Amino acid sequence: MSFIDNIKERAKKEKKTIVLPETMDRRIMEATEKILKDDIANIILIGKEEDIEEKGKGFDISKATIINPFTSPLTDEFIEKLVEIRKNKGLTHEAAKKLLLEDYMYYACMLVKTGKADGVVSGACHSTANTLRPALQIIKTKPGTMLVSAFFLMVVPNCNYGEHGTFIFADSGLEQNPTPERLAAIAASSAETFQLLVQKEPIVAMLSHSTMGSASHPDVDKVIEAVKIAKENYPQYKIDGELQLDAAIVPEVAASKAPHSPVAGRANVLVFPDLDAGNIGYKLVQRLAKAEAYGPVTQGIAAPVNDLSRGCSADDIVGVVAITAVQAQNKKKV
Repeated sequence: MSFIDNIKERAKKEKKTIVLPETMDRRIMEATEKILKDDIANIILIGKEEDIEEKGKGFDISKATIINPFTSPLTDEFIEKLVEIRKNKGLTHEAAKKLLLEDYMYYACMLVKTGKADGVVSGACHSTANTLRPALQIIKTKPGTMLVSAFFLMVVPNCNYGEHGTFIFADSGLEQNPTPERLAAIAASSAETFQLLVQKEPIVAMLSHSTMGSASHPDVDKVIEAVKIAKENYPQYKIDGELQLDAAIVPEVAASKAPHSPVAGRANVLVFPDLDAGNIGYKLVQRLAKAEAYGPVTQGIAAPVNDLSRGCSADDIVGVVAITAVQAQNKKKV
């Protein structure tokens, strides 16, 4: 069974309710039909009934719950709650109403905040900032988490590296140039996520253009410091570096470049030194190796809110919804 098929089966065993606020996009309607047909999750669509009906022509979305913010009795309740949440920022009732009626992502996050839904998937036609800003304002970060970061779950066909071709690439979507402390926190969050989603031991490589001192540069020093912090603060995980990519995943290269590393040659979680490297890396693997790339998936928010690439397909959306549902299953256990 493939990775994503396994995730879908896990999602089915304890169905969660996921909100899809981007009802202006037909890919959302196509994905909704597939999700409901396969019984992966319950779906809430946000928007005016006539608009959703128009965009959904040709797709069976009859089992989805449609919430129209302009007529729903929830709207007045959400206005009051949003004002309370944002009172320190001086949010007025009028401004809260405007947000909820004009930006459905705010409405989606309020559904999660009030326990009426378990997670949100957005980003098919909105930026990462527009997806995550409402989530951070309303749902906020998970207790004990330093930062919210993003990863791609990569499944590389015909690949013996990583966990039979399955990897997490982080941060590939959010954190531009993390400090050593934040890089270490990304490593720990990614290890926890790999354990949850792949159900195998995470083996984390902190990547660099240097392996164990082969180059000298402030960029290398940052990774070395991050490794030190990660080993001190997160001893439950196998984390090592600094490692070049080949030393991290290829056993033969690891044997010559980092023979004493418990991670080299075996890594399945790849932590990139900055967003440039992570974003370029995942796109290279996706396009040249024809890998499945699920994400950017977020980690560190108090409830699962996940972003989509604006180039995503309906099947990509289905996969991210399934991942979001499995993350939601785990929420009550932490």
